[in-house]
Amino acid sequence: MCGIVGAVAQRNVQGILLEGLKRLEYRGYDSAGMAVSGHDGQLARRRALGKVAALEEKLVAAPLSGHTGIAHTRWATHGRPSEENAHPHQSGERLALVHNGIIENHEALRAELEADGYVFTSETDTEVMAHLISRETGRQGDLLGGVQRVLARLDGAYALGVVHADEPGVVIGARQGSPLVVGVGIEEAFLASDPLALLQVTDRFIYLEEGDMVRLSSAGKVEIFDADGTPVTRQVQTFEYGDGAASKGGYRHFMLKEIHEQPAVIAAALEGRLGERSALVESFGPEAETLFGKVRQIHVVACGTSYHAGMVARYWLERYAGVPVQVEVASEYRYRRVVVPEGTLFVTLSQSGETADTLAALRFAKQLGYLGSLAICNVPGSSLVRESDLTLMTQAGPEIGVASTKAFTTQLTALMLLTLALGRVRGQDADEQAALVEALRGLPAQVGEVLALDPAVEALSAAFAEKHHALFLGRGAEFPVALEGALKLKEISYIHAEAYPAGELKHGPLALVDGEMPVIAVAPNDALLDKLKSNLQEVRARGGELFVFADEGVALEDGEGIRVLRLPRVSDALAPILYTVPLQLLSYHVAVLKGTDVDQPRNLAKSVTVE
Repeated sequence: MCGIVGAVAQRNVQGILLEGLKRLEYRGYDSAGMAVSGHDGQLARRRALGKVAALEEKLVAAPLSGHTGIAHTRWATHGRPSEENAHPHQSGERLALVHNGIIENHEALRAELEADGYVFTSETDTEVMAHLISRETGRQGDLLGGVQRVLARLDGAYALGVVHADEPGVVIGARQGSPLVVGVGIEEAFLASDPLALLQVTDRFIYLEEGDMVRLSSAGKVEIFDADGTPVTRQVQTFEYGDGAASKGGYRHFMLKEIHEQPAVIAAALEGRLGERSALVESFGPEAETLFGKVRQIHVVACGTSYHAGMVARYWLERYAGVPVQVEVASEYRYRRVVVPEGTLFVTLSQSGETADTLAALRFAKQLGYLGSLAICNVPGSSLVRESDLTLMTQAGPEIGVASTKAFTTQLTALMLLTLALGRVRGQDADEQAALVEALRGLPAQVGEVLALDPAVEALSAAFAEKHHALFLGRGAEFPVALEGALKLKEISYIHAEAYPAGELKHGPLALVDGEMPVIAVAPNDALLDKLKSNLQEVRARGGELFVFADEGVALEDGEGIRVLRLPRVSDALAPILYTVPLQLLSYHVAVLKGTDVDQPRNLAKSVTVE
C-alpha cells in the first residue's frame, strides 16, 4: 500500500512523476504529493488531500520544474488522511522524503528529535525519518551516508525515496520489508514501488533486495549497496507485459477488463506446464521432483483472496495427491506455537509477492524445520519469490483493480498444477491425472463461455442494488468460492455479505434469512448436489430469495423466489475456478449500479505491505 515514484532525468520530471502516481493510485488514494528539485537550487512541494486528480489540479495552477524529484500516493496508517500528513515530508526547506511502510519505534525517535528542537507538522512516522536524515546529513555532509546511518536505527518496514537540495540530481532509495524497483532509462534513472509506475519511460528494471540502498544520479547512474553498505550489482530485467497492461483497453473499469482477461491468463498459467497426460513437475524448478517425493504434509499460508485459493486447494491436494493440508491466515500463523510434522512443505500464495504478513510468515517458517518452501506468485522479482526454495509464477500479468479477479483464478490454476505434480510424484492413477490434464486444457474456453453470460448476470444484479445484506452458500470446494464471492461483493459494493457452508444454515445463519436478504448459491453437478438442494429448500421455506448459479444439467428451474443461471458442464475438480467468474461479474455490476468506486474501493489498497 502507498506508492512511490522518483526520477533523475534529462527533462522536467513533473509529468513523469504525475503519470507514475496515476498508475500507482490503486496502491493508495487518501492523499498525494510531489517534491521537485528546481533549477534554482531549491526544493518545491505540492500536496493534496484525496486522489491524484486533486494534486494534478494544484500542479496545473502552480507547476513544478526540475530534473530531480519524488512523489507519493498515500494509504493512511499513522495519522488521518490530510494534506498535513501527505507525503513528501520535509525537514526544513532542503530535504524531502517519501515512505511506504511502518516505523515501529517512531515514538521514541520523535521524542528524541523534539528534545533536540525539531518541530513536527504531521502525525506520521515518516516525518521522523525526514528529520533524522536531515540531522545526520548536516553533521556529515553526505546524503547517502546520512540515510544509511538513520536506517540502522529504524525498527519496522520501509521503502523510501529521499532528495536534498544540497545534492541536486540525486535520489536515494532504500527498502526493507516493502518493495522498491529501479527503472533504467537512457541517461535517466527512476525509482518506484511497482514497475507499472514507470512503463511510460522504461521497460528495464532492477528489483532491489532486502536491505538494499540505491543512489540515482545524473546521466542515469545507478549505484546499489547491500545491507552492509557494500557495492553490489543486481540483474536488469525486462518487463514482459508491455505498457498496455496499465491501461483499461476500452473497458469501463480495470476490474471488468481483468475479469475478461481470465481465459487468456489461465491459458498462460498452463502454457508449457502440461505434458500429454500429466503435469510437468519440472515447472516448479529442477529440485522439485526430489523435494515433492519427500512431502508428507502441506501448510498453506496466505491472506484474503489468496487464503480462499488455499482453501480450495486443500480439497484438491487431499483428494488427488493424498496429502493432508492445513490452510492458515498469514496474519495469525506466526503468533502461535506451530507444530511442523516431518516432511511438511510450506506453501505461500500472494499476488504481489510483497504482502507483509505472508512474507513475515515465510521468514518465521524458515526457523521451524519445514521440508522446504514454495511460493505461488504473480511477480517474478518479488521478495516472496526470491526467498522461497521453489516458485511457480501465475502469469496473470499486472492486476490494477483492488478486488482481485484474474490473480485468484490463476492461483487456483497453479494450485491444480501443484496438485497434479505432487500426485504424479506420489503415484496418482495415470488415467485420473490424464483426465484432469485434459479438463485443464479446455478450461480457458469454458471460462470464455461463462463470460458470454455477462448480460444475464448484469440483469440479476438489479435485484441487489437496494439490499444491505447478502448470504453466499456452497458445499465442499465451493464453500471457499462462496467466501470469495462474499468478499468481492463487500469489497466493491459495500453490501454486507457473509458465506457459509450450505449445511451450516440450520446451525445459525437461517435465522437471518428473509425476503430482504438475497441468498446466492453455487451448484455444480457434483456428489453434494442433492444435499445442496435440500439446503436451498430451507431458504425458500423461510421466504428467502434465491439466486443459483447451476450446472446446465441440474434440475432446478426459475420460479417464485428462485432465479437460476446455467453454466456449462465442467469437471468436478475445476468447478471452483469456473463458478468464481459469475460471482465476480455479479459483484462488479452491483457495484456499478450502486455508484461506488469499483477499482479503488474505500479504505482498501491493492498491495498490503504493512501489518
